[in-house]
Amino acid sequence: MNTLSLRAAALAGTAFAALTSAPALAEPSFDLILGGDAYFQGAYIRQQQDEGLRSREFANRYRLVVTPTATADNGLTYGARLRIVAGNGDPTVSTRNIENDRAFLFANGAFGTIQAGVINGLSDEYGMIGPNVEGVAGSPDSNGILFLNGSSTFGALPLAATSLRTLIAYDTGTKLVYITPSFGGLSAAVSYMPRSGDSNTSVNRRTTDALGDLLSFRDVVEAGGAFQTAVGDFSIEGSAFYATGKAVRQTDGVVSQSFEDLNSVHVGANVGYGPVKVGASYAYSGDSGYAEGLAQTRAQQNWIFGAQYTAGPLLFAANYLRALGNDSATMSTPSKADIWQGGVTWTVAPGFTAGLEYDYVQSALQAARPDGGDLKDRAHIVMLDTRLAF
Repeated sequence: MNTLSLRAAALAGTAFAALTSAPALAEPSFDLILGGDAYFQGAYIRQQQDEGLRSREFANRYRLVVTPTATADNGLTYGARLRIVAGNGDPTVSTRNIENDRAFLFANGAFGTIQAGVINGLSDEYGMIGPNVEGVAGSPDSNGILFLNGSSTFGALPLAATSLRTLIAYDTGTKLVYITPSFGGLSAAVSYMPRSGDSNTSVNRRTTDALGDLLSFRDVVEAGGAFQTAVGDFSIEGSAFYATGKAVRQTDGVVSQSFEDLNSVHVGANVGYGPVKVGASYAYSGDSGYAEGLAQTRAQQNWIFGAQYTAGPLLFAANYLRALGNDSATMSTPSKADIWQGGVTWTVAPGFTAGLEYDYVQSALQAARPDGGDLKDRAHIVMLDTRLAF
């Protein structure tokens, strides 16, 4: 990250603030930290259920992080963080709009850390899904399976195939977060979100939604902790989180639909020795978010097993993910997916990597064929992933 000192601009900044009637003045002790990342991905896809689809596609994303921060004489560090995103990660939407997925205040001291604003869930930020995280070719979080969009298979995948931790940990609704100091490598945390999907200056106090709206949860609480330690070449780390919340009922004034409340747990652990690291994770969300009264349900859960080996600038990774649940498109039909992944990531230069990944996806949607049989698919994905982090 690059730090741009604002001290030289203090006089100009004060004058500008006065002219615009700003409610608070930035003191000269504030520093502005800029960082971010970007990726370009290209994929070749072969699958059984590919009628009307091309076999080649590209995707890219650019994120810029802006953090004004200062440290008081008593050691308190405080500031705010904004993350601007070009590309929202949704393969079903083609847009060049710029949006934010982080916008929060923070304070850090001997008491721990407090964060308040638009931010992702605790398990999404700190939950461990094995050693292969985003940015590693062969990671379950690499976005490889998003290249199945457009096929009947993509919507038929269970939500647990892409929501790898607690069920809605990816939601960046406005939250209040507290994280304890680290005690021997162990930190605990708790967060509260009044309503999922409710961000920035939005105020939504409704306890019911219109029939057919996207599913929402209210009064969402997530709590858990993470542990890390290392002795010589040996390291161990683990995490556990639980999320709960009330599902928002939907109605048109005559007909109403209720949904199952949120109850979701995620645990994960990694063990490393020298250049080798192995790990696993498990997430269980049961019937969370399903419409009440469904004829068929399959408990939402996933298992992840991963391993990696580092040799100089090369990182070799392998991963297996099994996901169960109802289909993510309608949340009404049982489905399952098994995903095998392997890849190699080359650190070309500091902050610059290139990776090659292979994914094999085997999926089934229960009784979805005209003859009553399961709708099955097999997909092969070869993806080139180039990334810049600064």
